[in-house]
Amino acid sequence: MQYCTFHLGDLFLGVQVTRVQEVIRTQRTTPVPLASPVISGLMNLRGEIVTTIDLRRRLGLPDRAAGQDPMNVVIRAEDGVVSLLVDEIGDVIDALDDAFEPSPSTLRAATRDVIDGVYKLDGRLLLILDCDRVLDLPATLQESA
Repeated sequence: MQYCTFHLGDLFLGVQVTRVQEVIRTQRTTPVPLASPVISGLMNLRGEIVTTIDLRRRLGLPDRAAGQDPMNVVIRAEDGVVSLLVDEIGDVIDALDDAFEPSPSTLRAATRDVIDGVYKLDGRLLLILDCDRVLDLPATLQESA
């Protein structure tokens, strides 16, 4: 399996390469009134309106430091494309299926809910993000706007 990797705080995450449309630098977004705080806004990607989700907020992590611009991982979803805002882009890596393990119980609940499992790499864990669960915003996140 190949994964597009990225960093979010001290987390090292990955999504299947087949789900990634592209990776781009920070784009200007337009806020959406009354939307969940997880929704950063809408951006125009070559004429296509794309919803941007702040992955830090989705996982219950503190907001990015002022002046730290996020990167966009544009993924293919059932209803079109969606951008996930991340801190830093990593590499595309190959992972062997026999190195895959269930999510550790030590992860925060908000993170554990959207992680399929982990791969043990040299000195670190690669958390595999379930894109569909990330996009399925719980009612509590939707109502907190």
